[in-house]
Amino acid sequence: MIFATDVLITFPGICVGEGIIRSVHIVRESPGLESLKREIAGEIQSRFTLDTVKDEPLFRAYRDFFWSVGVDPTKTRPASEALVRRILSGGKLPVINTAVDAYNLASAVTGIPIAAFDADSLSGDLTMRFASEGEQFLGIGMEKPLMLREKQVILTDARQIIAIYPYRDSDATKVTTDTRNIRILTCGVPRIGSEKVMTTYEVCAGFLERYTGGIPSGPEVFPDDVIHGES
Repeated sequence: MIFATDVLITFPGICVGEGIIRSVHIVRESPGLESLKREIAGEIQSRFTLDTVKDEPLFRAYRDFFWSVGVDPTKTRPASEALVRRILSGGKLPVINTAVDAYNLASAVTGIPIAAFDADSLSGDLTMRFASEGEQFLGIGMEKPLMLREKQVILTDARQIIAIYPYRDSDATKVTTDTRNIRILTCGVPRIGSEKVMTTYEVCAGFLERYTGGIPSGPEVFPDDVIHGES
């Protein structure tokens, strides 16, 4: 994975854990996964309340990053925090498919946002860079493309923007029941240590191996000279 120099200078310590889960078999729903969701929901409800979750240092790191790139985290919450809040509000995690549900659960457990892509829809190296004013991006669930601003951090492959980092993935590269290989990125920001993104990848890979039969690669952390964070 390639990082633009200005992103590394602006956000020292930013990093990702990356790997591929191969030969997955994705279905709509798994009773075992639904049972695990309930178990983990109980654990999260014992750790946090809606009043205390906003003060969790890990979630604060992502909120601070959102503010710095012009995104209001009280309106667009970091994905991991949004999942935890949904559980604390008494809601259930959504049923999308066994792969998406598995990595959403890993994100809720660890507190780290996870980006996931149909690996066979990607082309060439992935790059993290700042958007150019007026670039367009169509994310999952969006009815029309979003016009990007210069300060937003994005991920691209050789052909297209595949994510606004670290909270919205592209519709064109989303994971579906037709997906056979999944590229996973566990998304770090300043004050989140490389160990945390590595551990999150391992949790995510374990869930995907168990519930989709996929074969995970070992994770890599990029950039390889990342400064370790505090969390």
